[in-house]
Amino acid sequence: MFRLPFAFILTGMISFVLFHLLTFADFAGWAAAEPRSPDGWFQAHLIVLGWATMIAMGAVYQLINVILQTKLYSIRLGYVHYVLFTAGATGLLAGFKLLDTQWIAAFATLAFAGIMLFVFNLAATLWKAGQWNAITVSTACAAAYLALTALSGMLMGLNFRFNFLGGMHEALFGTHIWLGTVGWFGMLITGFSYKLLPMFYLAHDYPQKLQAWIVLTWNAAVLAGAAGFLGGWLPVKVLAAGLLAAALVLYNVHISQIAQKRFKRDPGAGIAWAVWASRMLMLACAAAAGLMAAFPELMGRPTLVVFALWLYLYGWVGITIMGYLSKIVPFLWWTHKYGPLAGKQQVPTMGQLLAEKPVHTGLAAVILCMAVLLLGIGTGTESVTMIGGSVLSLAAAGYMAMVAQVFTR
Repeated sequence: MFRLPFAFILTGMISFVLFHLLTFADFAGWAAAEPRSPDGWFQAHLIVLGWATMIAMGAVYQLINVILQTKLYSIRLGYVHYVLFTAGATGLLAGFKLLDTQWIAAFATLAFAGIMLFVFNLAATLWKAGQWNAITVSTACAAAYLALTALSGMLMGLNFRFNFLGGMHEALFGTHIWLGTVGWFGMLITGFSYKLLPMFYLAHDYPQKLQAWIVLTWNAAVLAGAAGFLGGWLPVKVLAAGLLAAALVLYNVHISQIAQKRFKRDPGAGIAWAVWASRMLMLACAAAAGLMAAFPELMGRPTLVVFALWLYLYGWVGITIMGYLSKIVPFLWWTHKYGPLAGKQQVPTMGQLLAEKPVHTGLAAVILCMAVLLLGIGTGTESVTMIGGSVLSLAAAGYMAMVAQVFTR
């Protein structure tokens, strides 16, 4: 089972470094640009499909056994999924660079097929296990939103080739982004955190009632946002932002409940920064919901859309993934390389594979650089945006290289 998640996680880490190398080479010139530009399509899909989704899929394949205490429905299907999705994502990125609609349509279809195999494999595993709780329901919802994100993306890809959507393309574009960011990543991160955070904190007997309310509220936010974009209904979009802010408040309260019942004082630097990112997103989302309610016309401003996407995708999804990787990668490698030797000879601990201090320093540097980038985007200062984006790329690539060194130990 090691090779399948390892293939996804390693491919995702390579994509992450490539994203930042290209961003640095471009002096982050694309970072504040209109997201519907060719450069925006390429860079966004490289980080979202090539890195975040790759890592998320690998983590699902690795952690599903821990969560369900059952085997994956089909490992062989997982490898077919990896080949289709990797080939599709790579070809799609090439299509964006070449501005070739035939490539975009063809490889979007390949990536879509890979995603559908993943969703089927995961759904079959969940169905076979028959364990329905906040974790499994969140995971199932995340998979459903991933499928819808892929479907909307494929339709837009085909529209580039055949131009059959007309005025619906713009509405579908907003829905595609919302379903992918808030639906797929949001539901998966919160759902897996119900299992992972108690493990990292060594927490027991913590209240779990809020989990159901988080699932309901987060789903309501996803569905309201999708309806708002598809129908072009501004009040519904504002409602969706408010629901997301409420879900984040509940989620952060639940994190505090877990931390209060901990037996481990320090969950690790990566987890501490991931929790911090959740706190910051809660505050930012609450402020955004208030601003949107008072000044709804702000929603259409490209600068604010770019700012919000960076804050959510990199400031929360990205930092959470990077923080969790500091635990998942050593666990994955230690289990594969040293697990069979434990008790037979002296082996290193997982903590010795990746020290906490470099993780803390690396993530602190990434977040500081991220703050500079957001300052530049928010104020419209091109030089600050470029400097912030460039140093962010150096800090993030350095952090990922440090995590990758685990595989050499």
